[in-house]
Amino acid sequence: MKPQVGPFEDELVDYLHYLTVERGLSINTKYSYQQDLVQFFQYLMAENYTSLANVDRFTIMAFLGQLEQKGKSRNTVIRMVSTLRKFFEFLQLNKMIQNNPMEQVDSPKKAQHIPAVLTLEEVETLLQVPDTNTPLGLRNRTILEVMYATGLRVSELVNLKLDNLHLDLGLIQTIGKGDKERIIPIGDVAAKWLTHYLNDARPLLGKQQDAHVIFLNDHGHQLTRQGIWKLIKQWVKQAGITKEVSPHTLRHSFATHILENGADLRIVQELLGHADISTTQIYTHISNKRLTEVYQRAHPRA
Repeated sequence: MKPQVGPFEDELVDYLHYLTVERGLSINTKYSYQQDLVQFFQYLMAENYTSLANVDRFTIMAFLGQLEQKGKSRNTVIRMVSTLRKFFEFLQLNKMIQNNPMEQVDSPKKAQHIPAVLTLEEVETLLQVPDTNTPLGLRNRTILEVMYATGLRVSELVNLKLDNLHLDLGLIQTIGKGDKERIIPIGDVAAKWLTHYLNDARPLLGKQQDAHVIFLNDHGHQLTRQGIWKLIKQWVKQAGITKEVSPHTLRHSFATHILENGADLRIVQELLGHADISTTQIYTHISNKRLTEVYQRAHPRA
C-alpha cells in the first residue's frame, strides 16, 4: 500500500530513488528510511505544512519532542535524527531547499546502559558456591575472590602470570586495554585464597602445565575467557541469582561497592584502568540508583 504523504510525495520518491541508484542500499534499509520519513511527513501534514522550505529547527524539535512524548526509545529518536539529517542534506545538495534546518539540531546522546550489579549478599552467596575441598573448587573460589577484590577484566584475569603477583606487598600487576600496565591492590582475603590455590590446588591441575599462567583448566592449560564465562553462568545458576550476570558483573560490583563505601571516582578510574573518567562515571549513576532504592525502602513517607 502506497504511503499517504500528500504534498511531500515527490521529495520522498526522489530520495528513495537516490538511495537505490546512488547509494545502492538494500531494500530493508531503504524501507527503514521510508518509514521514518513517512512518519515525519504525516506530522507535517497534521501541522498544516505544505512545503519543506517552511520547515525550521523548531519544527524538527517539536516533532522529536512528540516522539518522546509517545514513549519512543532514545535509540529510535537518534535514528530519526540521523534519517532527517541525511534527507535534508540530499534536499540542499539538489537545491530543493535553501537552508538545512538539521544544521542546528544536535543528535541526542545514546542512553547509557547501566550494568547489572550484585548486592553484597549476592556476592557472598556466589562466593560460597564452589566446593573448596577439590582442586577445581579451590581454583573457582579463588577466581571469584580475585575478580571481586580487584575488578580485573576477564581477559586480564586469564592472562595473569605468576610474576605478576606481589602478594607480600598486597599488589597485582596487569596489562589492560591499549597494553597499559597498572598496579592494583588485592585485599588480604583474596590474597589468602590465591596463596592457598597456588600451594594446594594448582600443582594438581594437569601434568603438562603452562608454567607461568596462574589459572589453569583441569588439563593444566590456560583458562580461556569463554571458559570463565561458562563457569560463572554455572555458578550464578547454582547460587539462585536471577539477574543477568556476566563475568563483567563482578567488575561492576567491585566498582560500585567501593564507591558506595566512599572511594574517590579518580581512584576507581585508576583501579579499573579507564582512560577516560567519563567511562567510570556510569558507576555514580548505579550508586545513585541504589541510594534511591534504599531511601524508598527505608523512609516512612517515601
